[in-house]
Amino acid sequence: MSLTAMRTLPLLRIGRLFDEVQADQLFHQLLAETPWNDGYYLAAGRRFALPRLQAWYADPGIDYRYADNLHNSHAWTPALRALREQIERVSGLRFNAVLLNLYRNGQDAVGWHADDEPDLGPAPAIASLSLGATRRFSVRPRPLGEALHVPLPSGTLLVMDPPFQQVWEHAVLADPLVIPPRLNLTFRLVRPAA
Repeated sequence: MSLTAMRTLPLLRIGRLFDEVQADQLFHQLLAETPWNDGYYLAAGRRFALPRLQAWYADPGIDYRYADNLHNSHAWTPALRALREQIERVSGLRFNAVLLNLYRNGQDAVGWHADDEPDLGPAPAIASLSLGATRRFSVRPRPLGEALHVPLPSGTLLVMDPPFQQVWEHAVLADPLVIPPRLNLTFRLVRPAA
C-alpha cells in the first residue's frame, strides 16, 4: 500500500490499507474486544457526555492529559500492536499510543479541533484508520476558513503530517443519514511525562 499526498491538502496522505473483507473482519474484532468508556469524561471537575465512545491504549509510562479524562487506559492488545507495526511501516512514522473512537451512528461526532496538545510535541503526526461506515473527514484552515470534506471508506488510512495541526482544524460532523457504526483509530506519538 502506498499513501498518496492529496493535491488540495498536501499535508494529508491517504490510501487504502485494507480491502473490504479485511476491514470488516478487523472492525468486528476490535468492536468486540475493546472495553469502551461509559460515554462520559471529566474536565475541570465536571462530568460531560461524549458524543461517541472511546478507549485509549499506550506504551507503559505514556500519559496523555486528554486520555486521563477518559479514565479508560489500557495496555496494547496483540491485534492493536500488530496494527501499529503495520501502520508504522506504511507511514514511516513511530507511534506509542492509539485513541479508538466508536461513532455508534451518524449522530455521534467530533467537532472542529486540532490535535495540538503539548503532550503531542510541537509538530505532531497522526495516522487515522477508518473502519465500518463511511464518514466525511472535514478540514478547514485555521483560523476559520472554508471547509473541505473527504469521505473515508472502511479500510482507509489517513496521515496528518506536520504542520497540519498548526494550520488546519478537522472534524467528523454529525450526519443523520448514516445509520451503521464507524470505528476510528488515531495513532499518536505522545511525549513521556517529565
